[in-house]
Amino acid sequence: MLKLRLIFLFGLIISLQAHAQYPLIESRAYICKRPFEPLVIDGLPNEQSWQLAQWTEDFVDIEGEKQPKPNFQTRVKMLWDDEYLYFYAELEEPNIWANLKQRDTVIFYDNDFEIFIDPDGDTQAYYEFEINAFNTVWDLMLTRAYRDNGQAIDNWNINGLKTAVHVEGTLNDPSDKDKFWAVEVAMPWAVLEEAAFKGKKPKANDSWRLNFSRVQWDTEVKQGKYVKINDARAGKPVEHNWTWSPQRVVNMHEPEFWGQLIFSGKNAGESDQFVSDFGSEEVRQLLSHIHRSQLIYKKNNSTFQAEKDELLKSKTFNVGRPIVWQLQADSYRYHAIMQHPFNANIIWHIDETGRLWKEFK
Repeated sequence: MLKLRLIFLFGLIISLQAHAQYPLIESRAYICKRPFEPLVIDGLPNEQSWQLAQWTEDFVDIEGEKQPKPNFQTRVKMLWDDEYLYFYAELEEPNIWANLKQRDTVIFYDNDFEIFIDPDGDTQAYYEFEINAFNTVWDLMLTRAYRDNGQAIDNWNINGLKTAVHVEGTLNDPSDKDKFWAVEVAMPWAVLEEAAFKGKKPKANDSWRLNFSRVQWDTEVKQGKYVKINDARAGKPVEHNWTWSPQRVVNMHEPEFWGQLIFSGKNAGESDQFVSDFGSEEVRQLLSHIHRSQLIYKKNNSTFQAEKDELLKSKTFNVGRPIVWQLQADSYRYHAIMQHPFNANIIWHIDETGRLWKEFK
């Protein structure tokens, strides 16, 4: 199988942990190829295109390396064509169970698989999708992250959505041991493009922000049924959160940490490469750190912080380049701009709404 090739800008492969005050997260990236045949959404990756598509890295704990590795493997493949964005996920699981059967209920009360998509990467107007082993789905749009007073639009649906679940084992039967359950999803561009740049579906070499989550509950068997186990400290069941790209904290709604989905013009099985814009990744996360600090300051002082040095102590990027940025702030709003470390013509912005965007001089 051909492996993903990631080429870092200017050959720099640099740890993102230099800023101890606000450690940066090295987001993962996936090059999404095109299928060369029709895909039947049946929960099985039988098509040759699926066989040749590359797996993501195994999921990790949502907090990253500071927490133990997940007990069970989770991984995903992706493909795209002119009509759909496709996902195939396998979730290793010895005890497969589900309870919820009504659409748009809170699916993560069961073990579930989740997809988060921010088409234009501005951390606003993004999509959330959840599915359990019964093939029950919850699809919604978030106007903004919850920290920015975002609203969840539950009545928003992915019209034309196709889903299927395959269980390698038995569902809700504690008398045996299972192997895994698999999810296959096709999301139409006619819906996903609503929040995309200029309202258009992607083209080759475009990138979106995306992450995956798996919610996993510890269970025991009582009277022939799976029952959630109470956590000793919390006194109630507490879920595990496993993700593709680590989030730093237990919060999927920090889209600045999501991974990158790169759309390739090549077919599954063909070689391709991706040049990672390390500079923009660091700028995005530093501006997001500034935003989180501004929210705290505003809550405590009824105004936004206007002193740059109080928001960002560091003067240089991890690569040694000076951080060039400006700040305007008053009681009602703020606006920060930061220059790309390698390209002075690329300027990144963030404001009091949490919106992140890029402009060219």
